[in-house]
Amino acid sequence: MTSQARTLLRRRNWNFRRLPGRRVRTARSALAFVNAVGCCSTFYRFPEGLACLWEAVVGRAAPRWPRRSHHDDGVGLTWELKDALPAGRRVYYGKLLKGRPVLVALDLFPAFYALVRGRQRSADYLREYRAGRLTHTARRLLDVLVADHPLYTRQLRAATFMLTPSATQEFERGMAELQQGLWVVKTEERYEPTFSYRWDLVDAWLPREVTLARRLSRAAAIDRLLARYLAGAAFASEAALARLFGLPRADVAASLARLARAGRVRVGCEVPGWPGRWVVVA
Repeated sequence: MTSQARTLLRRRNWNFRRLPGRRVRTARSALAFVNAVGCCSTFYRFPEGLACLWEAVVGRAAPRWPRRSHHDDGVGLTWELKDALPAGRRVYYGKLLKGRPVLVALDLFPAFYALVRGRQRSADYLREYRAGRLTHTARRLLDVLVADHPLYTRQLRAATFMLTPSATQEFERGMAELQQGLWVVKTEERYEPTFSYRWDLVDAWLPREVTLARRLSRAAAIDRLLARYLAGAAFASEAALARLFGLPRADVAASLARLARAGRVRVGCEVPGWPGRWVVVA
């Protein structure tokens, strides 16, 4: 491996805390980690290269899943932290990237919201439904949540007449749709007396962040998202950025050009030993 490639990988490992001396050990250090990288997965390792809380907890890249995961300290702490941070309203947690759950720093969340919802609020859901951009199940769920929120899963299923086991898949598909569309957010995982999730409307749970998002243009949101990601990841390809964030290649290219003019990244870089051209943080 060449010197430049090693330097880029070292920088990514340092920022992603994939080093024994940089391990995340407490809720405080976990929050600092999420705020530093902007967005991270919980356990899933994105092939495009996203920070991962589990890797940061164990202090190494690509750890092997333990045989007895229920007794593994790294898995246990990661699970505890991914519950505690959103419950304390210190980060956003939801299925934002490729249908996978991620933790997002609150100061970066407006960029995600601006790209997904634009200037909309929860009250606009009927307009989306009439335009064919929201399924009937998702509309039924929002009918209930807009009128009464937050609700635990059983309450929500009862109010939408989806308590029977045969309705479980329909309910889960509807909730996944609403999470990915940034209509609803899971705010708590309750373990007693029975396990349950608590759900709320995004703009009710994070009113300040949604207000900020509604002032962001699409271009500004993409710039903020890519700049924050690259500051932590250190390098990426244009194609990988488009795949990871679900953005058109043209939008990614335009954003990188703006960031390059501002001196924040370098585009079209050759890294000896690596095929293709790369975007490298300045």
